[in-house]
Amino acid sequence: MTASEVFVAPARPGRSPCPGVPAAGSSSSTAAMGPRRSAASSRGRLLLPLLLLGVSGFFQSYAVEVDIKDASNATCLYANWMMRFLITYESNNGDYKTTTLNLSSSVTHNGSVCGNDTQAAVVAVQFGEGHSWSINITKTNETYQGDFITLTYNTNDTAVFPDAKRKGPVTVLMKDPAHPVQLNTVFVCHNSLVIEEKNTTQIFWNVTLQAFVQNGTVSKKETRCPADTPTSAPTVPPTIANVTTASTTTLSPAPTTVPKPVENPDTGNYSLKSGNKTCFLATVGLQLNVSQDKPLLININPKTTVADGACGNTTATLKLNDGNSTLIGFTFAIKNTSASVQKFYLREVNVTLLNHLNGSVISSADNNNLSKWDAFLGSSYMCRKEQTLQINENVQVHTFNLWIQPFLVEANKFATAEECIADSDLNFLIPIAVGVALGFLIILVFIFYIIGRRKSRTGYQSV
Repeated sequence: MTASEVFVAPARPGRSPCPGVPAAGSSSSTAAMGPRRSAASSRGRLLLPLLLLGVSGFFQSYAVEVDIKDASNATCLYANWMMRFLITYESNNGDYKTTTLNLSSSVTHNGSVCGNDTQAAVVAVQFGEGHSWSINITKTNETYQGDFITLTYNTNDTAVFPDAKRKGPVTVLMKDPAHPVQLNTVFVCHNSLVIEEKNTTQIFWNVTLQAFVQNGTVSKKETRCPADTPTSAPTVPPTIANVTTASTTTLSPAPTTVPKPVENPDTGNYSLKSGNKTCFLATVGLQLNVSQDKPLLININPKTTVADGACGNTTATLKLNDGNSTLIGFTFAIKNTSASVQKFYLREVNVTLLNHLNGSVISSADNNNLSKWDAFLGSSYMCRKEQTLQINENVQVHTFNLWIQPFLVEANKFATAEECIADSDLNFLIPIAVGVALGFLIILVFIFYIIGRRKSRTGYQSV
C-alpha cells in the first residue's frame, strides 16, 4: 500500500463525498490538513459538529468518514457514520452514574484495513483522551457482515468520568447484530441503531458502509436497515409510540398537571440471567411523563422492549430499551438496617429519550439519590397501585402492577412479596368494609326483629 494524507475536511451540504453514497447530513467547516503517514493508504474526514438540543442542554456529536485505499490507491472500504455512547460506571463513593461519551473533533483511524478473502476488514477510530472503537467485517463468496465490535473507553478522562472509582482503559466486546449484506452493495441506516452490552449503550445513526469495495468505486446499490423501512411518509417527523400530547399555555408545565392517557400501560415481564441462572425478575407497567415545549405521556410497550443489565452481589441494574427510542435504567443496591438485617432498595433511575431517525438525545435525566421499593434481602417487592418516581423537574416515571426482585432469585420464581403501603391500606380496607357492611346488616335484622315482636304483642292484647 502507498502513503496518503489523513486530514480533517468539510463535507458539502447535502452531498456525499463519494459518488453514489448518500450524504450523512448537511454541514460545512474550515479544512485543516493533517500529517502524512507511511501506514496503510487511507483518508479520514470529520464533518461539522451537530448541536443537538435536549431538555437538559446541548449534546455535541460529530460525523466521521473513513475511506480506506489499497496499494493501487483505489477505495477498498468506505464508512460514514455518527455514534454516541452511554456508559454506566462506579463512582468513588460507590454510586453508579451514567455518562455520555461523544466523538471529539479530532479522530484518527489507525488500524483500519481493507481485508480480503482470508483477512477481516477493520474500521478503527481513536478519539478523545484514550478512547477507541472498531468493527471487524468478514466476507463470504456473496456477502459481507460485521463480526464483532470493540469499544475501549478510558476512565482517566476526567471530563467524561470525573469521579470514576476504577481508573484506566475498559474494553467491551460485543457481537454485531446486523444481517449480512450482499457484496457490491452499500449498507445504509439513517435511523438510530442501539446496541447494549454490559454497562454500555452504543447509538449509531446516519450510517453508510461498504466493505470489500470492487474496482475502487462505491456502489450505488443500497441495502437499508429494518429501522429505515418506511411505515409512513418520509416527511412526517418522528414520533414516539404511545405518546399523548396535551396543549397548554405554560411553557414548561409541571409533570403532575398533565392529563393521563385513557389507558394505563401494558404490564411487561422482564428478567436477567447470570450464566444459565435467572438473577433478576421484574413485572411492571411503565409510563413516562416528560415536560418539553409540550408535555409528553409515553407508555412503554413490553412487546417492543428489550431487557438488559447486570446482576451483582451488592448492586443490580435493569436496562429497558423500547424500540431504540426510550431507554430506562433501574439500579438497585443493598443497605444494612442492622448488624444482621439487610434490605435492597431502588437507588437510581436513568431515562433517555432518543430521536428514532437520527439518534439524537431528546431528553436525558437521572436521579441517583433515591430510596424507594425497599424490602428484606431474599424477598420481593410488590405494589399494584400506581407509584411515581420523580427523576428531575422535567421527567417522572409512573409504575403500575409492580413486582420486582433484583437479588437472590431462586428457581426462576419470585420470593414472598413485601407489599407497599398503598396495597396494604387496600388489604386492610377490604375486610373493614366487609365487616361494616355485615354489622349494618345485623343491625337492620335486629331492628326488624324488634318491630315484629311489638306487632305480635299488640295483636294478642286485642283478642
